[in-house]
Amino acid sequence: MSDLQLRAAAHTAAIELLRKNTTPAGVLAASRTKEAEARRYTRIFGRDAAICALGMAISGEPELLKGARASLITLAEHQAENGQIPKYVDPEGKEPDFWYVGCIDATLWWLIAVRWVARQLPEERLEAELRHRIDAALQWLHCQEHPRLFLLQQNEASDWADIMPRSGYVLYTNALWYHVKQLFDWPHAEETKYHFNHLFFPFSRERPDYRRLRLLTDYVLDASCGSSLYLSFINLSVWGEEGDVFGNLLAVLFGLAEPDPAERVVETLSRAGVGAPFPVRSVCRPIEPGESLWRSYMDRHQQNRPHQYHNGGAWPYIGGFWAMALLQLGRRSEAEETLEGIAEAGRIGDWGFFEWFHGQTAEPRGMRGQSWNAAMYLLAEAALERGIGLGSVTAR
Repeated sequence: MSDLQLRAAAHTAAIELLRKNTTPAGVLAASRTKEAEARRYTRIFGRDAAICALGMAISGEPELLKGARASLITLAEHQAENGQIPKYVDPEGKEPDFWYVGCIDATLWWLIAVRWVARQLPEERLEAELRHRIDAALQWLHCQEHPRLFLLQQNEASDWADIMPRSGYVLYTNALWYHVKQLFDWPHAEETKYHFNHLFFPFSRERPDYRRLRLLTDYVLDASCGSSLYLSFINLSVWGEEGDVFGNLLAVLFGLAEPDPAERVVETLSRAGVGAPFPVRSVCRPIEPGESLWRSYMDRHQQNRPHQYHNGGAWPYIGGFWAMALLQLGRRSEAEETLEGIAEAGRIGDWGFFEWFHGQTAEPRGMRGQSWNAAMYLLAEAALERGIGLGSVTAR
């Protein structure tokens, strides 16, 4: 099969999977199987459905466009009184779930997707319909923000990497927050960017003005050998140097990293080989048992051991963000190779679209029929072929 044939087959398979996984209430995280039902993957997840909406809304398929819109409305209908969007909603209308210690990125991705779908389907007047829900979600996030640093604070294990020990200020979450601020013209976006770069990359010569921020960074500078990547998180005397691939990619895509730092980040990830065995591994260096950041919950079901799941597994959906970051920096041939790698991953198991792969052996793991793998293939493909990418969404 040629590269063009592979990409055409992947496009068709991605559309078919998303159709299969779309219900009247929205898109499920994965295809219905006994295992998926038992693990609650047959739900409309805040972050999953929102990320799926990015690819579904530019697919040109009426059924998928309708499913993207339905997902966002269903999540909005189960919004908490304080404005938080749930981790997931049962499509049969049962009680929504908000995770053990909260799920901060569900609200962030929902807002991003609402703006994206509204731009793709202006005639639907989605934002007008959801105006009060949008305002409540923004206000809830604002309440999680530090009033001097203008960065979101969160619990441990409370975003997509929900069995990783990141807490306090988290790279991935705050990259999303900056993007949301840009999209909705929320106050203090530039201050968020300033403190983001000082906190998550404290290795530059410039010292922050705020003394409490200096203390946070001093702990890192006193004990770290330095890095070319943003730290994955920072808390009081604790931080992450595992190399969070997703968080670093979002910093590049959303303009938090200026041109030179963006080149540095992408080149470092490229040298680390994060695109192998499939695009893209979630961390550069997994956390090992016995290290200070290792948590007992990471060993539950032996799921998050080194090179597995969030701790170094390869996730095709994140590969879509990798392809877009490469393209944004003019590395088109690498972006093309990445798109073909995502297609190869999706093809395994007769277009099984497995959730993730072992970061060393490339063994398929997790659920078959993972919706966001299909949707992000479509978005990365659109970025390469039509110039449609996350950067094309601007503030109102």
